[in-house]
Amino acid sequence: MTTLHPDFTLLAHNYVRAEVQDAADFVGDSLELARLATRTETPYLVVAGVDFMAETAAILNPDRTVLHPEPCSSCAMALRLAPTDVLAALAAHPDAAVVAYVNSTATVKAVADICCTSANAVQVVNSLDEDEVIFVPDRNLAAYVAARTEKTIFPVPATGCCPVHQALTVAEIRAARAAYPGAEVMVHPECPPAVQAEADFIGSTSAMIRRVGSTPAATVIVGTELGMIHRLEREAPAKRFVPASPFLICTDMKMITLASVEAAIATRSPVVTVPGRVAGRARAALERMLALPGL
Repeated sequence: MTTLHPDFTLLAHNYVRAEVQDAADFVGDSLELARLATRTETPYLVVAGVDFMAETAAILNPDRTVLHPEPCSSCAMALRLAPTDVLAALAAHPDAAVVAYVNSTATVKAVADICCTSANAVQVVNSLDEDEVIFVPDRNLAAYVAARTEKTIFPVPATGCCPVHQALTVAEIRAARAAYPGAEVMVHPECPPAVQAEADFIGSTSAMIRRVGSTPAATVIVGTELGMIHRLEREAPAKRFVPASPFLICTDMKMITLASVEAAIATRSPVVTVPGRVAGRARAALERMLALPGL
């Protein structure tokens, strides 16, 4: 239960504002928050993150009330894909399984066979019997997975990406290396493949946290949303963390403020609802992911 109110659990993503992370009961990546949402017992869950994260919590917890402090906080990548796009891809590749990155809408999850996160995408794809996989909606994460599996990956849509990670360039990585000799470069798999190729380590935010505990580097260049710097500084205060670019800011994540969280708790709103038929199908795809051993 959150210190803000005993009936509420506050779940915060690694990218939200520092003061919201500090107030949260749990801070994590999409996979961690999806798991934690099902393991807490308070009647209310407050999700400090973009809309698909709040939807996911509501889908997995149909008997609890999920609040999203800022309904306008959405994921630009998720909004690029509609269920009809997935069905069109299935018509072209009828023998393929559909893997939906959790950064997708509930309606897209509802037409998927299984969900994944950036932390477990490779394991999820390799768990499937199918040799072909329609991977939605991030082409960069799809490329990361394709390089680590023998399966054939079809990214849908071809233009799908996180605009924040997509904006990171090879030139920025090289400039950061030049400015901090000996630093380790970490990037998120939502970054373009050319940027990934420049990195010393590629991983989800949870993987980055584990890595900073073992890397011998005193300085780490971080190629993901700037909110992650605060989390890393808390986890490894003896190390120096430098953003790979000053422009890695998700304005939708930053819409969530401590004041909006407090208002959501005070008013018990806005409540997140997902239509029953959509929720049921999306829940099956999410629970299939969560049931995989070792994930």
